[in-house]
Amino acid sequence: MANLGSSSATKSMKSVKLKFRIPYFTEWGQRLLVCGSEPTLGSWNVKKGLLLSPFHQGDELIWTGTVAVPCCFSCEYSYYVVDDAKNVLRWEMGNKRKLILPPLLQEGGQTLELHDLWQTGGDALPFRSAFKDVIFCKSSTLNIDRQEVILQDKLDQGESVLVRFKICCPNVEEGTSVYVIGSSTKLGNWKVQDGLKLQYTGEYIWEAYCVIPKSDFPIKYKYCKYGKNGCLSLEIGSTRELSIDSSKSQLQYIFLSDGMLREMPWRGAGVAIPMFSVRSEVDLGVGEFLDLKLLVDWAVESGFHLVQLLPINDTSVHGMWWDSYPYSSLSVFALHPLYLRVQALSENMPEDIKNEIRNAKECLDGKYMQDVDYEATMATKLSVAKKVFMQERDLILDSSSFHKFFSANEDWLKPYAAFCFLRDFFETSDHSQWGRFSNYSKDKLEKLVSKDTSHYDTICFHYYVQFHLHSQLSEAAAYARAKGVILKGDLPIGVDRNSVDTWVYPNLFRMNTSTGAPPDCFDKNGQNWGFPTYNWEEMSKDNYAWWRARLTQMGKYFTAYRIDHILGFFRIWELPDHAMTGLIGKFRPSIPLSQEELEREGIWDFDRLTRPYVQKEFLQQKFGDSWTLIAANFLNEYLDRYEFKEDCNTEKKIAAKLKSCAEKSLLPESEDKIRHDLFDLLKNIVLIRDPEHARNFYPRFNLEDTSSFRDLDDHSKNVLKRLYYDYYFHRQEKLWQQNALKTLPVLLNSSDMLACGEDLGLIPACVHPVMQELGLIGLRIQRMPSEPDLEFGNPSQYSYMTVCAPSCHDCSTLRAWWEEDEERRHRFVYSVMGSDELPPSQCVPDVAYFIIRQHVEAPSMWAIFPLQKCVKLWF
Repeated sequence: MANLGSSSATKSMKSVKLKFRIPYFTEWGQRLLVCGSEPTLGSWNVKKGLLLSPFHQGDELIWTGTVAVPCCFSCEYSYYVVDDAKNVLRWEMGNKRKLILPPLLQEGGQTLELHDLWQTGGDALPFRSAFKDVIFCKSSTLNIDRQEVILQDKLDQGESVLVRFKICCPNVEEGTSVYVIGSSTKLGNWKVQDGLKLQYTGEYIWEAYCVIPKSDFPIKYKYCKYGKNGCLSLEIGSTRELSIDSSKSQLQYIFLSDGMLREMPWRGAGVAIPMFSVRSEVDLGVGEFLDLKLLVDWAVESGFHLVQLLPINDTSVHGMWWDSYPYSSLSVFALHPLYLRVQALSENMPEDIKNEIRNAKECLDGKYMQDVDYEATMATKLSVAKKVFMQERDLILDSSSFHKFFSANEDWLKPYAAFCFLRDFFETSDHSQWGRFSNYSKDKLEKLVSKDTSHYDTICFHYYVQFHLHSQLSEAAAYARAKGVILKGDLPIGVDRNSVDTWVYPNLFRMNTSTGAPPDCFDKNGQNWGFPTYNWEEMSKDNYAWWRARLTQMGKYFTAYRIDHILGFFRIWELPDHAMTGLIGKFRPSIPLSQEELEREGIWDFDRLTRPYVQKEFLQQKFGDSWTLIAANFLNEYLDRYEFKEDCNTEKKIAAKLKSCAEKSLLPESEDKIRHDLFDLLKNIVLIRDPEHARNFYPRFNLEDTSSFRDLDDHSKNVLKRLYYDYYFHRQEKLWQQNALKTLPVLLNSSDMLACGEDLGLIPACVHPVMQELGLIGLRIQRMPSEPDLEFGNPSQYSYMTVCAPSCHDCSTLRAWWEEDEERRHRFVYSVMGSDELPPSQCVPDVAYFIIRQHVEAPSMWAIFPLQKCVKLWF
């Protein structure tokens, strides 16, 4: 900081005028407001902040406002977009702005203009731990220049202006300086050797003060980096310009905050792999957390800066191989025991346990070199861990490191251990079957985990396993950071309905619903994931504390994370809990079609539109000669149509009844085919009646595909088509935008990890603008383009704020995708590779090289390549 004069106690009572100035385009009915930490700016109460006034300057809309402050004033502040009632519509991302008035202004009576630029989420990215602690961590070793410098130039009354230049530049090599050069002689007349050298003040900020004659204005300028070897890197983009009102004779002080130095943005590449696939010579049946250190070494040697994992939370809900699905969490806080290295549990492992490990390893590796025997591996690891625990119980539980871990994690660790005990005791994770323990309470929990219980060793064993998992993953995470490799985690959108979280926090979940995704080109029936949807209203009451704790926990290990199905934070596809497929759902939140709205349009017969439309000819077409048998078992004849019987009027009821009939050999065809056909009949509706509000309706997805719709009169068809299009593509946009802007910033502010959003599927128009505003990095998969008119994405056209990849974890591998469809291969070669030649039937190296190079050369921030088979690391 330059020393701009001296101060005294008597002068500190005088005031200075602060003039805020920021260019920003708003919509009709929106205004800009500045709010800060001091009472003058509202003490962070936006309702009491300073409203700004707009004026046009060229192509820009400039907002300004003035306030008088004491000469010794300092504060933090931010800008907000508000409506006429000062309700917040949007706010800046990034760090709070800091202002400390320099000593020279303590004479009082001056005006200081603050020229700011709106901070988007992209501006905050360098301060995320992925960059701050990993990629740009070398910048943290730069010496902060705190030497006080006396201005050599005289600030003449009315003849000159004091300008503070300030730029954020996170990626500065050792021995490189940052300059500002421009049209003024004070800025070197565009010669870097004579330009203004900036001082590093910490947190990637470079600044310098300069007294510039008014006659030099308007000035044009740019920032640049200048190395010791004479290498000059001038920022890209248009020349910056600073003008003043020359008619004002008073002293002027201008503090510029020019955002980020505009340079070619940093880009990197990485790999994505399931944790269970990272195999080594020493692991036991599955990839383990400590194997990540070998993968990091390989990444460094290969030039990769990122390793992405699938979710690593405990999923042991059923106690069988189903639990290998990583997106159905038993606990969003606990780590999966599957990834524990049991050999590292003790330095004094007894010989008999070592032999058990060796024998188990030989068996598991011999039989399952390519696959993981989930059940056998889990059983072996837990067996070994229990034996080591019983030998070293007191040594570990009495250690200071364990006490530190327990103290930091007991809020989730105690319920998790109690849940695991009850799950095993009752032989089910369905906590509704646990008698008096079905309803969670803190009193019951404390009794369950009390030292006085006979099962206390079992409770402590779960503590013990989580402690070692935490230690091993922390070791791997620290190793990755030290090697300059980002470790990227995965945040699943849902939790298993039989989980610790639904047991402890039932009010946060809508347990009578399921989460899924609407139909798309991959699945015409949509997807039903089985997770309960979130009760966002309840979650908001404590400012989303569950989510904040979840992100804080992830931040202990990862420096970046992927938000699974980020569309769920705008709206979720909600299904009734009796559904098995994903088609008959609705978006939550959404604005339904009201009965009054439909009646005004001439739609009256709601029973006809909301009940399955089953006619005799439909049954004959689907079931042939067996239609009478199916009708007798599953349907009642009603006037000219059929209705499903009470015991089979939902998908789950149909499935249960079919299973019973199959066991009695009463089915004329295969159970799967009959179930599929009955499900089709059940879904042959046009409107879905809201089960909570009988006068509200939702149009069935793809309603025009139903025979129920086709048999309507033309007027009804036209009305319903228009309302369908409005419901799915127009009326919800504002609501979904507001919903995302309530929830997503809470996640982003809960940790300093770099956040990436999986934004695939049916994308509302509001999604990408919100992600851009919040600095969320999107996902681009070439075979699933976001443009509806394209079959294949063009990586060269992707935006910077994206991750590009040729595939992802729940798609086929690149080789399999290439080889499974001959006609698609032809289209890809012609439209993407620009060739008329006959494509090879196999994904030969030239094809793989072309696709990989496309992605490496894409403008995306990240190119990430899935490794979808077991990777054996022999380092």
